Amino acid sequence: MSLDHLWATWRSNYVQGVSDSRQSVPDGEPADGRSLFERILASDAPDAETHIVRRGPTCFVLLNRFPYTSGHLMVLPNRAEPDLDGLVPTEFDELWATVRDAVVAVRTALGCDAVNVGLNLGEAAGGSQSDHLHVHCVPRWNGDANFMTVAAGTRVLPVSLDEAWQRISDAWPDPSAR
Repeated sequence: MSLDHLWATWRSNYVQGVSDSRQSVPDGEPADGRSLFERILASDAPDAETHIVRRGPTCFVLLNRFPYTSGHLMVLPNRAEPDLDGLVPTEFDELWATVRDAVVAVRTALGCDAVNVGLNLGEAAGGSQSDHLHVHCVPRWNGDANFMTVAAGTRVLPVSLDEAWQRISDAWPDPSAR
């Protein structure tokens, strides 16, 4: 049996820039008691650089810097709250309305066959940033290469974060159209 090769050499620039998810935000601001996500939201860096897709009154959307698939994003409250029951009604309502819009944008922008939506509440649930809840929206395709993560400890990401940010931002639904 011959071995197939998967070439994704363009990703080397991204991989070389990856370190710890608890690093400082793009403008170099150190940890100061705020969550990683609060620091990203408050940074002076442009949204295209931080990969913030959408900002709302109480919630925002951020591409995952360590995605499972291209276009993997997170919907978060603006303030660090670890649990759903800690959200005030306006945050809760905006969070789930934004999740709905995120799924529409991801499907439109990336043409995926499905989307996994979920969250990990608490460190034991697998949340690496358990101090600030976030809802994952993960695009999925029939026949996608999820076996790579299990078999080779590798993820195949054919779309860069910058391209995913642009495509999803452009596809974001207009709330006034509802």
